[in-house]
Amino acid sequence: MKVRPLGDKVIVKRDEAQTKTSSGIFLPEGAKDKPKQGKIIALGSGILNKDTGKYMPFTVKKGDTVIFTTYSGTEIKVDGETYIIMTEEDILGVIE
Repeated sequence: MKVRPLGDKVIVKRDEAQTKTSSGIFLPEGAKDKPKQGKIIALGSGILNKDTGKYMPFTVKKGDTVIFTTYSGTEIKVDGETYIIMTEEDILGVIE
């Protein structure tokens, strides 16, 4: 990857949208919801603690599958792949 997140930013690769329902009905392109989960691809350096001048570590790590808010982050395209750059605050939880 040629993009490195800065500060408290993370880069997430969104999961693929469902192509059919659990009952087997195929969904048209317009009816597919964008998944609200994905895998963390890269992490920034963390949040800078202004009192100590040191970076606080992230609570997530590279490779974690996370759930995030619907309108979180900014979508970018790198080498034909779509990623989302967001802050750790946009992440709601980690799927274990």
